[in-house]
Amino acid sequence: MLPSAGPARRDRRLLSEINVTPLVDVTLVLLIIFMVTTPMLQRGTDVELPRSRTGTAKAEDRLTLTLARDQRIYLNDQPVPRGTLGARLKAAAAVRQDRILYFRGDAAVPYGTVIEVMDEIKAAGFESVGMITERTAGAP
Repeated sequence: MLPSAGPARRDRRLLSEINVTPLVDVTLVLLIIFMVTTPMLQRGTDVELPRSRTGTAKAEDRLTLTLARDQRIYLNDQPVPRGTLGARLKAAAAVRQDRILYFRGDAAVPYGTVIEVMDEIKAAGFESVGMITERTAGAP
């Protein structure tokens, strides 16, 4: 006959469930910490720049492509016919070292037209395209 384990044997069961309460508590605390610190990271630093009597501000040489509401295309405020856009962009990309182009498109222009123009920009050899937008009235 086997010795009976008695009541001590019944109390020593293994607990096979995972207690997720501490995990949820830690996750919520981290969420709150990140929510509080993220706006602080996005603020710029105020810097008072030194002044110079001989220094001059360098005019920024940007290449801007504008797609107007009537689907006319302008390259630095000069009208460009749609058929010659690719050739003009390739010529501009050959001259520029930075290969950056800024794109301004009207909000009412159809999406397909914007994609066609973006394809022309990439085919011309521009590596980076910056999208110019306007701030909304309530934006900081």
